[in-house]
Amino acid sequence: MTATADALLIACPHCHKLNRLPAQRLADRPACGQCKQPLFSGAPFALTQANFDVHAGRAQLPLLVDFWAPWCGPCLSMAPAYAAAARELEPRVHAAKVDTEAEPGLGARFNIRSIPTLALFVGGREIARQSGAMPAADILRWVGMQLRAV
Repeated sequence: MTATADALLIACPHCHKLNRLPAQRLADRPACGQCKQPLFSGAPFALTQANFDVHAGRAQLPLLVDFWAPWCGPCLSMAPAYAAAARELEPRVHAAKVDTEAEPGLGARFNIRSIPTLALFVGGREIARQSGAMPAADILRWVGMQLRAV
């Protein structure tokens, strides 16, 4: 499946199916053609080994991933800031979370050595990484800097 010049492939955060969406409709509260759920909910969604590559590799929207674990104090303290940043980033960027405790294969695949770690994926590749808890404003600033550099 390829996108036309004015359309993007957007992965649904609910059913993980790809949707072709004209770029000018990103802010129109689009729904998934498969499950009818919103493509943008303003909240981070969970990724697993089974659906990670659809979002990071095949979808054409930048993907910000928070690698975290439920026992990690800094991860838990950053969660509200990450959720606030996710609301601000959509519909330009999808925000997801990978529980490295539940998905150790993804943590190993991306060589995650410290949590929380944010990784930004564009065009199927990781373009930037930042470890440590950050407030929402710093997350937004960091993502903006990385996307401007692409």
